[in-house]
Amino acid sequence: MARRGDQPADEPAGESAAGVKSARRAVQLLETFAAEDAWMPLAELHTRTGFPRSSLHGLLRTLLDTGWIEADASGTRFRLGVRALICGTAYLDRDLAIRHATEALEKLRDATGYTAHYARRNLDQIVYLETRESRHSQHLVSRVGRTLPAHATALGKALLAELTEGEVAELLPENLPALTERTITHRDKLLAELADCREIGYATEHEEGTLDVACVAVPIGYRIPATDAMSCSMPAWQATTTEIARVGALLRDAADELGARLRRAGIR
Repeated sequence: MARRGDQPADEPAGESAAGVKSARRAVQLLETFAAEDAWMPLAELHTRTGFPRSSLHGLLRTLLDTGWIEADASGTRFRLGVRALICGTAYLDRDLAIRHATEALEKLRDATGYTAHYARRNLDQIVYLETRESRHSQHLVSRVGRTLPAHATALGKALLAELTEGEVAELLPENLPALTERTITHRDKLLAELADCREIGYATEHEEGTLDVACVAVPIGYRIPATDAMSCSMPAWQATTTEIARVGALLRDAADELGARLRRAGIR
């Protein structure tokens, strides 16, 4: 009987290790493409990843053949292909919470007049899973699949506030990257704001993630700690104290209703 850690008899240890290394490199390469909006030439990919050129050529050829990336007319620059969208959409299609969240976002948009978002925390990032744009949109929408640092968004703050200070300290460094000049860049200052979020029941940000945009967000209580949150984004000039409080109250009601619905449905 094979012991734990032994390789199967028909799979040499070197071959297995090479396969794992190749798979990790393929994932890293796809994530490199996902982080860049423009076409990427081979030289830049080599610099970004540090992969040997021979390995990089083989990975690109495989990803091209399977539709995960595509090449430009010259065949020298690359970007994500349609296969990435197909798999990303499959994730959303299989997430039972999204079906309920869509209806909640539509109601929230109509009640507040603002664009409504639904997002999930992934470590120190938040990922937008669903959006319903305001009927009077001023292009405040964040596209589905977009990721942003949790500390720079109301959605992220609402979810970080679900963690203990120790858990936040393990997740985030002392010095945080800035997206705008208003982004909180010190963890201690963020922790103080998270304490305020817990007290008032919602999180806010004012031009910390995007200039001229303010947001209010609340967690969805169907998991402990909450992994999902919903928010409303508005032009920064409209984010008065009174308006923030109004939207915050509507968000809390919507989140309570959605959380209860998800729990009744047995969704975890």
